[in-house]
Amino acid sequence: MSNQTVEFQAKMYVYDLNNCAKEFGFKPDENWELSLASAAEARDLEKRYFPTITTKVLPEILAELMRVVKVKLIEAKAGFERKFDSSTSNAANGELQYLVAFNPKRTR
Repeated sequence: MSNQTVEFQAKMYVYDLNNCAKEFGFKPDENWELSLASAAEARDLEKRYFPTITTKVLPEILAELMRVVKVKLIEAKAGFERKFDSSTSNAANGELQYLVAFNPKRTR
């Protein structure tokens, strides 16, 4: 995948995060946390938290997408919290395929 595609995916993901935060009336102290997840972990996060924004990504570009989203979130709003799992070996073998954003203060 080209770098432009990763940039575009990151831009769309951050756009979705901002829209969702506005739609659900996030307060200034409410922030997204991001996590790399396998399919089972993504389902678990979606069951525990609402709202969540999940996107499936090719394992080969997951680390690069995470980096670009991180930069765009910092540019968009410095208050976003980021939780990045450093399990790059799992991402490399294809186990981690999802980027999940959730607000830990908003459980189901």
